[in-house]
Amino acid sequence: MSGRKSTVDVVVLTMNDRPEAFPRAMASLLAQRDVDLRVVIVGNGVAPDHVPDGVRTVTLPQNEGIPQGRNIGADELAGPDAGEFVFFFDNDALLPAPDTLARLVAEARRHPEAAYIQPRIADPGTGVTLRRWVPRLRAADATRAGTITVMAEGVVLVRRDDYDRAGGWPGHFFLFHEGIDLSWKLWDLGRTGWYAPNIVIHHPATDPARHAAFYRLVARNRVWLAYRRLPAPLIPVYLVTWIVLSIARVRSRANLAVWFAGLREGLKGGHGQRRPMSWRTVARLTRAGRPPIV
Repeated sequence: MSGRKSTVDVVVLTMNDRPEAFPRAMASLLAQRDVDLRVVIVGNGVAPDHVPDGVRTVTLPQNEGIPQGRNIGADELAGPDAGEFVFFFDNDALLPAPDTLARLVAEARRHPEAAYIQPRIADPGTGVTLRRWVPRLRAADATRAGTITVMAEGVVLVRRDDYDRAGGWPGHFFLFHEGIDLSWKLWDLGRTGWYAPNIVIHHPATDPARHAAFYRLVARNRVWLAYRRLPAPLIPVYLVTWIVLSIARVRSRANLAVWFAGLREGLKGGHGQRRPMSWRTVARLTRAGRPPIV
């Protein structure tokens, strides 16, 4: 690359509810070296505060949800000057070293077949990487690199051309499972994903169930995901698998009742455009270790 810096478009969302973590996140981002950054902060229902000089902002009149907020931010930086990569960065995450983004870009250079590069996410206090942050099955060893078929979408580097061809995130999901939808679309374009655990990004180990709508949205979006992306014969297999797993995992009867309400909501429709993956993609995902039924 003859020393030329890569341009990385960075999308950060805010609801102005992290007055301490957000400025730290932005400081760690703007300290990055050896990459050219174009940064946009999207205020999801708010006018963003704590905005550093030189950073663009978009103010949404209402909370559009995380995936749609990301889409809007990426679109804000689109066009002839768009960067080679788009980096989606949670506003309570932290880049622990000034070369973190440059290392992610270098990893993308080493894996040209990969549409996205997933760093290892670790809690800043404990160093623990939660199982749900490891984007593959057999997640006990969070330090094993390799090809991946899903993503931990809060901190991920995506090639701009691939992102645009895939059509971005499923905006109407609002929250949860949007990373599976996007990664399956990227795989259906003939691309892959790569997990780079040697590159660590910090993020507090919070419980997603803290969100009031957690059980409803995870159930609804699983149905929408199946209807949108799977060949028809796989839809019932996928849904039965997840119903059985959810019944086993959700201990509370009250939470399980909410989960089933979300399941019913998903079955009623609203999943959006159906663009099922090819059977060739099903075979590729299966060979990569994760058939699209689990």
